[in-house]
Amino acid sequence: MQVVILCGGLGTRLREETEFRPKPMVNVGTRPILWHIMKIYASYGYNDFILALGYKGDIIKNYFCHYELMNNDVTIELGKPEQVHIHHSHDESGWKITLANTGEKTLKGGRLKKIEKYLTGDTFMLTYGDGVGNINIPALIAFHRQHGKMATITGIHPPSRFGQLKVEDGQVTAFSEKPVEGEGVINGGFFIFNRKILDYVTEDEHCDLEIGPLEKIAAEGQLMVYKHNGFWACMDTQRDVEYLNRLWAENRAAWKVW
Repeated sequence: MQVVILCGGLGTRLREETEFRPKPMVNVGTRPILWHIMKIYASYGYNDFILALGYKGDIIKNYFCHYELMNNDVTIELGKPEQVHIHHSHDESGWKITLANTGEKTLKGGRLKKIEKYLTGDTFMLTYGDGVGNINIPALIAFHRQHGKMATITGIHPPSRFGQLKVEDGQVTAFSEKPVEGEGVINGGFFIFNRKILDYVTEDEHCDLEIGPLEKIAAEGQLMVYKHNGFWACMDTQRDVEYLNRLWAENRAAWKVW
């Protein structure tokens, strides 16, 4: 099953970083968050990726086109540029990556329609290029196959933006930096779609995915939710960047399932 990752947004709420690079290329540790997302899927054997590029998509292209040289030891002989020996030492062997330009200002539905020609199966996965979680991909797929509807969305419990204090007699007895906020669920990405979803989107750059297509599918009773109770976080602001990097540095990155 192929994995589509939407990588084209402007990332306006993270302008400190996205002025220079697309949001999926903002680092967590020493690797872009896009790499972390791909590692989640690849850890379960899903390594056929289609990246829908837009804003500063050339940076993502350059990253993967030079991946072998930049992530392995290399022996070269000056004066003989054809004699470059790459000492393979990374764990991403076998990844197939289609890098598709889908327009700088195209909304998500339009991006999906524009990569239709690269989709080969009746079912595919799709997610955003800025969210990570310890999603059980096999369980998500099994859920989708069991209900037989057109689409599955992963619902997550949103973490609070503020620290939560447990207080007894004026004394803080517990502190939680990112507690779960309420009982409701929100869209956490990590979709599975049957190919019929492509009938609901167009190549028009103003065609969105959530507003319009998913609303219509939900109204038709064809959208199911897989509830994920584990870790999930998105990189939306500079504070999110710092939070994810702190988790990674402290070996508390729950999304690291590889």
